[in-house]
Amino acid sequence: MTTEEITTALESFIASKILNQPQRKISPSEALFSSGLIDSFHQVDLALYVEDTFGVHLDDTELGGAAFDTLAELVQLIQQRRSGKQ
Repeated sequence: MTTEEITTALESFIASKILNQPQRKISPSEALFSSGLIDSFHQVDLALYVEDTFGVHLDDTELGGAAFDTLAELVQLIQQRRSGKQ
């Protein structure tokens, strides 16, 4: 998958399943956790989606903005994991 495809998939999931606002646009640089857009209740939902959809593992310590706080950072993390780089 390309960076754009991963970003689009994540944006769609977050907007429709987490925020319940399917038409909402999320900028790749918009803060997800530090802004409160995604709360602690939905961290696990996002992690499970990432793991199931992209075949990568997110450690518990990476949730909540520790390793990523934007779509762009999450996409970068997914691509690193998919290429075998940690």
